[in-house]
Amino acid sequence: MSAQTDPADLPGVTKEQAPAAVSPGVPGPRRGQGGEDGARADGKSGEGTVLNVFSHGVLVIWGLLVTMPLLWAVVSSFKDDSEIFGSPWGLPSVLHFDNWSRAWDKANMGQYFLNSLIVVGGSLIGTMLLGAMAAYVLARFDFPGNRFLYFLFVGGMGFPVILALVPLFFVMKNMALLDTYHGLILVYIAYSLPFTVFFLSGFFKTLPTSVAEAALIDGASHSRTFFQVMLPMAKPGLISVGIFNFLGQWNQYLLPTVLNVGDPDKKMLTQGLVALAVSQGYKGDWSGLFAGLTIAMLPVLAAYIIFQRQVVAGLTAGALK
Repeated sequence: MSAQTDPADLPGVTKEQAPAAVSPGVPGPRRGQGGEDGARADGKSGEGTVLNVFSHGVLVIWGLLVTMPLLWAVVSSFKDDSEIFGSPWGLPSVLHFDNWSRAWDKANMGQYFLNSLIVVGGSLIGTMLLGAMAAYVLARFDFPGNRFLYFLFVGGMGFPVILALVPLFFVMKNMALLDTYHGLILVYIAYSLPFTVFFLSGFFKTLPTSVAEAALIDGASHSRTFFQVMLPMAKPGLISVGIFNFLGQWNQYLLPTVLNVGDPDKKMLTQGLVALAVSQGYKGDWSGLFAGLTIAMLPVLAAYIIFQRQVVAGLTAGALK
């Protein structure tokens, strides 16, 4: 036979039954190429493209719905009242920085800002410290009542704080903690602990046990292992839950409204912003109101912009393990 033999030349094989000649070294058709399989692959690729375009479109619309009101408020804080009503969507002809100074000084927003900074700073430190310690023990140690304590913290997340306002007010009054910084700090810590323990306990479970065991073998105590070994490893989770706690405590309005009723100089920024909205609504000073609103938003936006990578890393750490 020659290097390539026509199957039709073989005895007993008709021309209609003969398959196509196959040359040596040339691969034949494989299953899954062309035909229905190729059509299915193209169909799935088309569906994936349509789904990606749709999802990206939804994200773009959602991003515009979130950012446009913020940008509009910031731009309006540099306008005067006539420009706010005359050209609400236009840029200011002149930047009126006096709106910010008027809101900071005359509306007492500076004092309210300082009050919120003191209370939220103290409560955030206490919440992260106590929450991390409790979550570490619940996640890494087995002891009687472990699950009970864990679900007790989880149940605290579902308890509406509005039901505790009346007894909380009388408890704080009997302990002489109304209209005080430290009283509000303690309440904020108790308010934020359930979510903090729930979040960090799941994060501590993802950390490698071998590192803690190596530290204990080297002679480190449990407290030293926690503060010097495990806590630095949990930095992404701490930053993530810290941002969420900061947002919740900075924007808290209900608790300070109930517990700060006597001393106007101890009001939080949210209380001052509501008071500013009421007073400026009668005076017609809308530019000062937008300036005060922007002052209240800036710390939250700055915190998220600075730590956005750590927030994403902390939220996805458990899923990527």
